[in-house]
Amino acid sequence: MSHALDIDQLRTFVAIAELGSFTRAAEAVNKTQSAVSMQMRRLEERVGHALFTRDGRQSRLTEVGHRLQEYARRMIRLNDETLSAFSEPELIGQVRLGLPDDYAERLLPQVLAGFARINPTVEVVVECTGSVAVAEKVRRDEVDLGIVTSCEDLNGFGDIIRRERLLWVAPADRCIHDEQVVRLALGHTTCAWRGLAINAMARMGRTGRVAYTSGSATVLINAVLAGLAISMIPESAMRPGLRVLDERDGFPALPPVDIALIRAPKAHEPIHDALYDHIAAAIGNVTLQIAAE
Repeated sequence: MSHALDIDQLRTFVAIAELGSFTRAAEAVNKTQSAVSMQMRRLEERVGHALFTRDGRQSRLTEVGHRLQEYARRMIRLNDETLSAFSEPELIGQVRLGLPDDYAERLLPQVLAGFARINPTVEVVVECTGSVAVAEKVRRDEVDLGIVTSCEDLNGFGDIIRRERLLWVAPADRCIHDEQVVRLALGHTTCAWRGLAINAMARMGRTGRVAYTSGSATVLINAVLAGLAISMIPESAMRPGLRVLDERDGFPALPPVDIALIRAPKAHEPIHDALYDHIAAAIGNVTLQIAAE
């Protein structure tokens, strides 16, 4: 290939890959559906391969499309970091960021590493707590920005920046999910996933008992790793030693997780804008690798 790839085409390509639809992607990138289709035809001509196949109303990536997706995300991220490094004045100060610890371990390091390279004199103070608590702190201006699980309680508060799978997980070396009474490690009663897990167990005709409750994803995951219970976590919280339970184990797929970025009423200084824009652009491009177990 003798010509450079178009970053705008790659942004559209990534949007289609993540949303599974040309129509939804067109809305996300603020283009008409015909413009999106034309961009993808040109991109396919550029790489010399088909990137999508149709599956009903869904657009699924071909093998080449999956390969291109990783390169596209890296190119978009590097492009955005480069432009920011030369177009923004140096920022100095502190930004308070809140998020649940199930997102912090895998998503945050990659995102903040890029931000730190662009803004080395900005201090990011991170507070880990549940999504409901983060949202309340943001509303009270106790935290400037928050990364939270989107739910009806947010009622349009914030922007959806990422969608990923919600997974049933068990210890990789034990079959405790086959026990007659399945022990569960779940969040507090304010956690939407707690009710989702209990209702899902009932629909499966299985008996579940909440054995461990905590607002910390780390505590719940450690309970699973110790073979004490199974749990429900987002894909970004997956780690070695955990096994994903699926339909072969009698656990049907769960609805996806929408991750939202929210901002406090008073957090509209340039330093807040810089971190908000960086998270919104970068977090959707973070790639995850599920442990082989």
